[in-house]
Amino acid sequence: MRISSVIGQARAFIGNEKGSFAVMSAAIMAVLTMSAGFAINIAQLHNVRSNLGQALDAAVTSTARDITTGKIEAKDARDRVELFLSVNTDGDMIAGDRLVLDKLVIDKTNSTVEATAYVDVDLYFPLFGLSDTRRVSNASAAVYSDKKIEVAMMLDVTGSMGGKKIKDLKSAANNALDAFLAGQDKTKPRVRVAIVPYANAVNTGALSNVVFAEKTYTAIDVEPPALYDPIAVAASLLKAPDKCATERKGTQQFTNAGPDVAKVNRDYRLDFCPNAVLQPLSADIGALKSTVSSFSANGYTGGHIGIQWTWYMLSNSWKDVLPKDAQPLAYDKKKVAKYAILMTDGEFNTAYAGVSIKGNPTNQASLSRSNAERLCDAMRKDGIEIFSVGFQLKEAGAKGVMKNCANTDTSSIRHYYEASTGDELNQAFLEIAHNIERLAITK
Repeated sequence: MRISSVIGQARAFIGNEKGSFAVMSAAIMAVLTMSAGFAINIAQLHNVRSNLGQALDAAVTSTARDITTGKIEAKDARDRVELFLSVNTDGDMIAGDRLVLDKLVIDKTNSTVEATAYVDVDLYFPLFGLSDTRRVSNASAAVYSDKKIEVAMMLDVTGSMGGKKIKDLKSAANNALDAFLAGQDKTKPRVRVAIVPYANAVNTGALSNVVFAEKTYTAIDVEPPALYDPIAVAASLLKAPDKCATERKGTQQFTNAGPDVAKVNRDYRLDFCPNAVLQPLSADIGALKSTVSSFSANGYTGGHIGIQWTWYMLSNSWKDVLPKDAQPLAYDKKKVAKYAILMTDGEFNTAYAGVSIKGNPTNQASLSRSNAERLCDAMRKDGIEIFSVGFQLKEAGAKGVMKNCANTDTSSIRHYYEASTGDELNQAFLEIAHNIERLAITK
């Protein structure tokens, strides 16, 4: 067959089928148009749902955080979620007057904020016989915590902390205070922090009335009297050389009993009192930072003495001798979380209780370490979670006591840190602050 013949037959066929092709083309175009419109609508609804979800997540998370920090009460949660939704949704995509917070639930049993919202959307491409609008909904939930948090930071101001190290400590401590206290309602603080500077003693400042100042050395440890005991009252009339305390001696040495049971000794042999004063629990960041700024490096390392006073600042047994806003709460696993942060740059080497007048440094170091671990064990049993930080530690004994004092690390929470630089010390404190917040929510 010739090519010209084939072409002729093809032209004839096309001529005969022209009308059919026109109808078919129109049908195909209609289907394509509807498909394109349907795809446009799907994309529109997807974008709206995504934007609504992001806005709702942000609103619920922010509201949970504000409940946690005490900025708002649970009863104000709906207003806060609606405010965040109106601010965070795309006005070109979601009309504000059509956005509805459908449901908000504050689950106090599980400490969650749960919300559902919807918006009615005008479709870009209305389809024949169907509604011009579609309802798009989304849901979100976040965990909050109304648990009170008490943190006591034991910070090393001994002579070995001189130079850049004390500057690094001040910077890291101030940043930790910002992390702990930022964003909360100052009139109803959820988080309070105590600062316990220590060397071979702790300067008790306004709490010096609980210190029993020994007037002479005795071969046997002196059992301190109770705060209101006649002996203590008579002794208080004699001027003490300073406001420092060493460790409590006698039957209450390893307890958190209040001074109404037994005061705390100031050993007769103490020859140096740190300048930095103990700061009980406070949400006043200015007062706390003022304490940190007063740090100067001097003295030896009575780490167990610092640990003892750290425990006292978290103990409800001590509330009666503290100002009202500094009083530790009674321990309640559901309502109160208590944490200690222990920091040192060297080996614990100074002790008084159980040390003879000719006690050698080796004996003191051994006693300080063993007493520290015994106190830490008692604190953990009392419900206090302990984090520890070694700053440029070299001695195996120092590392050992800090590891043994800290709670056991978990798969997600680290409790023992070693920092070799100021940046690492700062990072350790910030990570601890972050983990304490996580623990308060998850435990």
